Amino acid sequence: MITLRGISKVYRNGSLEVQALSPIDLTIEKGEFVAIMGSSGSGKSTLMNIIGCLDVPTTGSYMLDGEEVHTLSEESLARVRNRKIGFVFQSFNLLGRQTVLQNVELPMMYAGIAKPERTERALALLEKVGLKDRVKHRPTELSGGQKQRVAIARALTMNAPILLADEPTGNLDTKSSHDIMGLFQQIHGEGTTIVLVTHEPDIAEHAGRVVWFGDGKLIKDTRKGSAVT
Repeated sequence: MITLRGISKVYRNGSLEVQALSPIDLTIEKGEFVAIMGSSGSGKSTLMNIIGCLDVPTTGSYMLDGEEVHTLSEESLARVRNRKIGFVFQSFNLLGRQTVLQNVELPMMYAGIAKPERTERALALLEKVGLKDRVKHRPTELSGGQKQRVAIARALTMNAPILLADEPTGNLDTKSSHDIMGLFQQIHGEGTTIVLVTHEPDIAEHAGRVVWFGDGKLIKDTRKGSAVT
């Protein structure tokens, strides 16, 4: 599903160069639940942005679902992000003036899906995440855990095979974090490939595989019960 070979990222500001990600090789198979761990500045978020086609690597090859990403046009990349990848962020990224229902419908509106179908699909997803009774509320009327549930529902609207989550429990209390990770496990059990960035070991424990980064380098790759590298 995801194959990275020799991927690196260097940020340049005049004569200053910052090696955010050293050349790495990483393969994530269809149906895996992978947690990417590391402290601030370790390179984990840079990697997530590259996997999500939000940034381009300085060197290397990225194959997504059998397609070489660097050959794609901006229009094709936007289509990939909309149809193959669902995104969940720490800050929720919900539109404050829109209702819960409208927030979930948004990706489908961009994809040109007719109003009746996207409303039906959004309502089904909101029921799935336990928010059927909040469809007319706005984000300011929700708790942090509820906001993240809306964000997850929105990420699932296009039936994307990959779900990327960047510190999805970072703004949540312990109970809400536990509930959200339970929801991720349910989604993974239905066949979705999940890649989750976190710095919290107890959150990473929910994944079947943990990839550790430090100083822009992949330093450890383990599956429950065994090491990958």
